[in-house]
Amino acid sequence: MKLVIISGLSGSGKTVALHTLEDEDYYCVDNLPIGLLPQFIDRILSRPVQLYDHIAIGIDARSDAEDLRDFDTILEWIKNRDSKTSIELEIIYLQANLDTLIKRFSDTRRKHPLTKKGLPLSEAIEVERSLLQGVATNANLYIDTTKTNIHELRNLIKERIVKREQSKLSLLFHSFGFKNGAPIDSDFVFDVRCLPNPHWEPNLRALTGQDAEVIAFLQDQKDVREMLDHIKNYLAFVIPKFMAQNRYYITVSIGCTGGQHRSVFIAETLHNEFRDDIENVSIHHRELNK
Repeated sequence: MKLVIISGLSGSGKTVALHTLEDEDYYCVDNLPIGLLPQFIDRILSRPVQLYDHIAIGIDARSDAEDLRDFDTILEWIKNRDSKTSIELEIIYLQANLDTLIKRFSDTRRKHPLTKKGLPLSEAIEVERSLLQGVATNANLYIDTTKTNIHELRNLIKERIVKREQSKLSLLFHSFGFKNGAPIDSDFVFDVRCLPNPHWEPNLRALTGQDAEVIAFLQDQKDVREMLDHIKNYLAFVIPKFMAQNRYYITVSIGCTGGQHRSVFIAETLHNEFRDDIENVSIHHRELNK
């Protein structure tokens, strides 16, 4: 049985993630008190016929604070449960920055679940972040939705969780622009701002790293070729190490100044290089997808 725990900050997209998995034939339960998780698993697995091979459970800060503090103990119980039915457990944690969360609550006019205790919204978000720290620490995959819309999040869930069932690893190459901030949900971040910049070529400025003219320009640069070789060799070394430790998800972010030329080209090249050997390799261009 595969069990996916979806958790994270209110307003970060947990409901979208659960609905996406539900559309992919997961049996989904939202806002299950975390203290009831062992009983829920026992009940599911005690049935003579297993009705559900894929289950997703939403857990948030509305669970009892003491139960949240005992999250490590609950995880150990799941991993060590004496059963003929093995449980493949994954924890997905969604988050976004404070300003984005405040804007989302303002736009939807919904109440944060912790504001009923008299806390201002900003304080309620920080209290929630603290309460869920134990869950976040144990997460297999972090998704920062600060700059991600609903459609992009749905695609990420399908690419990284659903498709990963068919392979041992989900590898994502992610391009971004440092001028809009570095992503916080990456395993590796490579800064390629030191490379020759097509932005300063008038005929290339309006193009992107996906256009043939920019590709030809960057492929002709010795520094670019050497940078690619260094990154490829490093990833070829560390990825098997991650897989040996049962790491299911790896996110590699490539950043340049604006996220339009160099980072896009490097990410595309790495994506093409590794997809021959790894079944589930995906790519996302943060700035181009706006």
